[in-house]
Amino acid sequence: MAEFAEPIARLIDEFKRLPGIGHKSAQRLAFHILRSAPEDAARLAAAITEVKTRITFCSVCHNLTDIDHDPCAYCTSPARDRRLLCVVEEPHNVFAIERTGEFKGLYHVLHGALSPLRGVGPDELRIRSLLERLRTLDITEVILATNPTTEGEATANYIGRLLKPIGVRTTRLAMGLPVGGDLEYADEVTLHKALAYRREL
Repeated sequence: MAEFAEPIARLIDEFKRLPGIGHKSAQRLAFHILRSAPEDAARLAAAITEVKTRITFCSVCHNLTDIDHDPCAYCTSPARDRRLLCVVEEPHNVFAIERTGEFKGLYHVLHGALSPLRGVGPDELRIRSLLERLRTLDITEVILATNPTTEGEATANYIGRLLKPIGVRTTRLAMGLPVGGDLEYADEVTLHKALAYRREL
């Protein structure tokens, strides 16, 4: 005998397909939906459908944008500094950098990082279009803001080598200790990066 009625089991299975959601979390979400008012469930379903039908990738920087606003707001805004280009792995990285309020330049989203073990090579990333943009834009600095992981470092080093012959200034986000952290709890790699990228006061 099945544990749940077929529609509930199917909903649990669908939630389990989401990243970071295990079986128990999927059950909690499914039963939350069951307890919700029908209009709340309909609103959730409509939001999921809308995001799948209206959101696309910007034809210039590959960030997320509405289908009626391509190129995206960052690419078309006259207030952005068009001499600076920040390269990130995923669209949500753009929002993380925007939250700082420090960066006013343009973006380029790679949609991943080099990972030979997972079969992700340069052709699977938006590296070719990055080089094309650099040929047409008057960029003076490219900031490589890939994640501080093995794959992110490999991707930053690979792109850095590609950009060297172009002559554009290429920088990497600093790495080190988190604000409010304690040296006692920092791992060796983080401390190594903090020492390597120390600055004068």
